[in-house]
Amino acid sequence: MDVGVQTPSSSTPLSYRSVRCRKGPCSSKQRLFPRALSTSKNIYRCLEVQRESFVNSNLCRKSVVSGCPFGAFNALSLFSKQPFKRYSLPLGALLTSITQDAPIPSLISDEKVGVLLLNLGGPETLDDVQPFLFNLFADPDIIRLPRLFRFLQKPLAQFISVLRAPKSKEGYASIGGGSPLRQITDAQAEELRKSLCAKGVPANVYVGMRYWHPFTEEAIEQIKRDGITKLVVLPLYPQFSISTSGSSLRLLENIFREDEYLVNMQHTVIPSWYQREGYIKAMADLIEKELRNFDFREKVMIFFSAHGVPLAYVEEAGDPYKAEMEECVDLIMEELEKRRVTNAYTLAYQSRVGPVEWLKPYTDETIMELGQKGVKSLLAVPISFVSEHIETLEEIDVEYKELAVKSGIKEWRRVPALGCEPTFISDLADAVIESLPYVGAMAVSNLEARQSLVPLGSVEELLAAYDSQRRELPPPVTVWEWGWTKSAETWNGRAAMLAVLVLLVLEVTTGEGFLHQWGIFPLIR
Repeated sequence: MDVGVQTPSSSTPLSYRSVRCRKGPCSSKQRLFPRALSTSKNIYRCLEVQRESFVNSNLCRKSVVSGCPFGAFNALSLFSKQPFKRYSLPLGALLTSITQDAPIPSLISDEKVGVLLLNLGGPETLDDVQPFLFNLFADPDIIRLPRLFRFLQKPLAQFISVLRAPKSKEGYASIGGGSPLRQITDAQAEELRKSLCAKGVPANVYVGMRYWHPFTEEAIEQIKRDGITKLVVLPLYPQFSISTSGSSLRLLENIFREDEYLVNMQHTVIPSWYQREGYIKAMADLIEKELRNFDFREKVMIFFSAHGVPLAYVEEAGDPYKAEMEECVDLIMEELEKRRVTNAYTLAYQSRVGPVEWLKPYTDETIMELGQKGVKSLLAVPISFVSEHIETLEEIDVEYKELAVKSGIKEWRRVPALGCEPTFISDLADAVIESLPYVGAMAVSNLEARQSLVPLGSVEELLAAYDSQRRELPPPVTVWEWGWTKSAETWNGRAAMLAVLVLLVLEVTTGEGFLHQWGIFPLIR
């Protein structure tokens, strides 16, 4: 495997630059977000907001138009039945500051504004580890079983969580006995509330975790008790993925559908925000600061490590995660280049599990290959995380650092997660403010004809755009190959999984077996 190491000044085309170019005009496959189009005039070219909400504001007079190059918001044309294309247009690309066009009070009037931060969640004690893992693997967006076997989702989640719990407990014990994610996310929520207040937008900020307390359902109940009338949903994942933001939004979709209060509450979603200027500058600030700690900073390899997803999510389900991640890395390096930081850099994906193929290159394999190529100084950048948790504190700081030392890398440092970094928090506040005119509305943009339209203001429609058919993912390897190959490894994994499913079926149907004897399933007398 060849590691895609690049330098910003190199004239060689980058191996993962298909979504951007640095110079000259860009084709539809090269540049996703032309900066010339990121202005309020172009944003509002095809925008229809609720007139009754903003009829007295300057924004309404500037942005509400009756004509649209795509027609009068035809639902069939907006939400294609085809799987979501890789080069999507997230909300962040549509939004620039609207505070110059309309006074902030006119945007919020007498409404009660709420912001819902969505995150993964994490076990706070060692006793929480196994139930947390169960919640994780019981999510059909994490493990997608064929329709015939979906009734085994929870038994399989129980089986996997029990098997993985001992090793996971060791990891959490090494970082203090639990994940700091809740404390950090609560702190981010409080800082975001203060920043919004300072910018003239009083709002309540809530935290909803997908797999542990405070669960999204708990946050929604508090939102209802507080009487929130306008809600901005903000996943704390810079890049969109079906398995992260998508899973949280799908849960919200189900909650909203079953609750009359929520059905009538105006809301909008910021699906991803990796290309926002404040976020990019905050990441560049952290990288630049950490580079100063090296003896020879110009020789340091900048190593972006992102959380991986199964390759089939991208190639078969249309997950835009890979394209957004590569674009994000490009934007950060472009910002660093403006500061005359021209270090070589690369991107790899960590945290893979199971026998299927995940996004490549893999972080562990890339570290070993860089060591073999003579790289002596490495700066790890956790690009898909905005909070410290086990993937940064244990997987990167401990496991990958040890691997780097064994591979011959002499200097290893890591950029901290953004946490409550002021520039980052202020930019999130700006994103919320900029999204307020879209609450309860729908916006589309015609930057390029080939790009999918982006619905705003409906969780269900948003998910329909990203993962319209929720198709079952076909296996990544379909042809048998003899010998010790990836194909054989995959088929062996499938055979093992089939054996596990058969055992689970027998356990559930007969009420007897080793899982009952071990106390994992209750004994039936």
